[in-house]
Amino acid sequence: MHHLYIITGASRGLGLALARQLLGPAHRLLCLSRRTNEALADEARAAGASCEQWSQDLADAQTAAQRLSAWLKGHDPKAVASATLINNAGVISRVGPLEDSDATDLAHALRVGLEAPLLLTSAFLRATQHWSVPRKVLNVSSGLGRRAMAGSAAYCAAKAGMDHFSRCVALEQARLPHGARIVSLAPGVIDTDMQEQLRHSDPAGFPDHERFVQLQAQGLLSTPEDAARRLLEYLERPDFGQHPVADVREA
Repeated sequence: MHHLYIITGASRGLGLALARQLLGPAHRLLCLSRRTNEALADEARAAGASCEQWSQDLADAQTAAQRLSAWLKGHDPKAVASATLINNAGVISRVGPLEDSDATDLAHALRVGLEAPLLLTSAFLRATQHWSVPRKVLNVSSGLGRRAMAGSAAYCAAKAGMDHFSRCVALEQARLPHGARIVSLAPGVIDTDMQEQLRHSDPAGFPDHERFVQLQAQGLLSTPEDAARRLLEYLERPDFGQHPVADVREA
């Protein structure tokens, strides 16, 4: 039997760190990203691990959800010890006031950051609803889903929506005999490409610009590897799911 993990945005940053730390003979990974990562594939082969990568644009969430549903239905539940979906992928639209934002850019951020995790979670729960093994959904959220920040309305809205749909699904699953456990978890501030985008944005349209510059200058950013370790530790906690919206720094 194997433990099944599905990770979005696994080609770089936090998602790549999560995938690398989960590589092992007892695990089977499915990684969905816009581009595949050859280094991850090489590491999986060296570790004797099963790691399937899909080149999938998550802005086309319906196609991604349909593919995932078909893939899960091809599994024998008796060969699976547990099943976990990690919705990690997210993008930030061009930083600046909403009135100066491009409509296509905003729509893309919401599709990847909110529509995709919503549809993938639905597909995951539906395809595994008759499985008796432990099922979990870990949504990688952000403090910006709980605290507004000027210049990033789409990203804040996507993460706030992720938090709230997690609350709703947790209530639904709690009514079922073998319901899945779901948590929308803020991992803290991580040194990723998104942080670099914020640091290089125009201060005129982004009042918090200097704060993000100082986070890096003062060494206050977590590495993707450290953040991945803390998220996976939280995922294995016996009380996972008791609080559908959580902050890993407060755990």
